[in-house]
Amino acid sequence: MFYRPEDGHGLPHNPLNAIVNPRPIAWVGTRGRDGDNLAPYSFFNALAYTPPQVMFAPNARKDSLRNAEETGVFSISTVEFAAREAMNLTSGAWPPGTDEFALAGVAKADCVTIPCPRVDGAPACLECEVIEILRLRGQGNFLVLGEVKGIHLRDDCLVDGRFDVTRFGALARGGYRDYSVVREVFEMIRPGEG
Repeated sequence: MFYRPEDGHGLPHNPLNAIVNPRPIAWVGTRGRDGDNLAPYSFFNALAYTPPQVMFAPNARKDSLRNAEETGVFSISTVEFAAREAMNLTSGAWPPGTDEFALAGVAKADCVTIPCPRVDGAPACLECEVIEILRLRGQGNFLVLGEVKGIHLRDDCLVDGRFDVTRFGALARGGYRDYSVVREVFEMIRPGEG
């Protein structure tokens, strides 16, 4: 099968999310004039080491985007398997100003380097300062670029000096309504590396 996106795929569901799979989930915490917000984004990734930079891409002008524009900061907490139901609850189309931390019963803590909430007890959290917000092609598509200013790592997720995603079962987004959990990893050495 071949199709051009502008012509449509003719399938019952868009296959793009299933092709780009699995995707890490950024549980984005923000604070704005209407209060605190927590929402998951699977259009998310790390972009650079030095300085460390990440991105997430909202597909609508939601609280996370408005708050990041307003304050210039956001947090990204990793999602563990045990938090899957709470994460899913925070993905709802709640009215502006809804505190999804409270709605989903997620413990909240203040960040250290930025004035922003984060998921207390998350396996890891990135405290981010907005670098730039870009409007992408299409209706309501945005790209939020951030520089990581602080990193929280839960002690039980560190094994022999490494952050071990199998310790907590990192949750990832697939296509359609699919999710996966990381329970096994393996190592490969690149050619030329000792």
